[in-house]
Amino acid sequence: MSRLLASTPRADGFFMPAEWAAHAGTWMIWPERTDNWRMGAKPAQAAFARVAEAIAETEPVTMCVSPAQYQNARRVLSPAVRVVEMTTNDAWMRDCGPTCVVDGKGHVRGVDWVFNAWGGLEGGLYFPWDQDELVAQKVLGIERLDRYKAPIVLEGGSIHVDGEGTLLTTEECLLNPNRNPGLSKAEIEAQLEAYLGISRTIWLDRGVHNDETSGHIDNIACFARPGVVLLSWTDDTADPQYEISKDALERLSHAKDARGRSLEVVKLHQPGPLFQTAEEAEGVDHVEGTQPRVAGLRLAASYVNFYIANGAIIMPLLDPKHDGAAVETLARVFPGRKVKGVPAREILLGGGNIHCITQQQPGGS
Repeated sequence: MSRLLASTPRADGFFMPAEWAAHAGTWMIWPERTDNWRMGAKPAQAAFARVAEAIAETEPVTMCVSPAQYQNARRVLSPAVRVVEMTTNDAWMRDCGPTCVVDGKGHVRGVDWVFNAWGGLEGGLYFPWDQDELVAQKVLGIERLDRYKAPIVLEGGSIHVDGEGTLLTTEECLLNPNRNPGLSKAEIEAQLEAYLGISRTIWLDRGVHNDETSGHIDNIACFARPGVVLLSWTDDTADPQYEISKDALERLSHAKDARGRSLEVVKLHQPGPLFQTAEEAEGVDHVEGTQPRVAGLRLAASYVNFYIANGAIIMPLLDPKHDGAAVETLARVFPGRKVKGVPAREILLGGGNIHCITQQQPGGS
């Protein structure tokens, strides 16, 4: 059974491990919203399937699928991918799924954050989000993992940890008044420490330019290993991303992690810039209350939005001009892992990328 616990992970000796720690598996959600995914979500489903199959080469993958899409997903996905029926509002497992914590003794539990679709009624991306709010509880129930219900609004893509006490995030997201307006920066840090077992928070200012998630950290910067951070970068001083990344570089260069180390920053040149085409925009159903998809929209494209699987890096292929260099950089930074590129523009068109649609479940006994 999955118990609801009244304590906190830190009080119980649990912490969020780094993404490169061994996984028991990966969780994903099958896309189908026609007001977010173009052409009846078929191109997105093909892209999600490619991501799932790439991950399934090295670890178990579970795809959560609505009743209406169960047979379709089961037909498209190979037997290597487990398919379970689950009702959701959209397909962003990173943000609505559980954040797992461990105690170093083989025990795994999950944190269930409050989810409000990236802003609730003040800038949120869709309504309702009631089924997404239940996803973490459902996943933990399926896996029989005990659950902590955190008292703050937080999406998994807004945090990244090194597994040794340090957390990366952005002020643009966690201090946004449409998340936790009653909490100060210090109070949010205290909640992060209590529910993730971290002791040092490094704050960047903003995320990738035009990121509709209010600047999630997983699109602009992430830990590659303790003391090493990958940063989305451009050398084009006329690009709005330049000043954002320059400020992030300055903050990271002056920061110390939880163990007192200075950080090595590795630049990962961004794709593009990339923009939504008229054909892509026209393929999306227009529904009041959801994020509009319009021609000419600057897409929040980044190679940092990759996933660290067991023995592999699953990265988005987005721009032939820069894909090769990104693959080379990631191969150099992760020498013990095979870098697998997956065409991911269809995921980007929905507002995120490979890291956003995956959530790791750490290994345990």
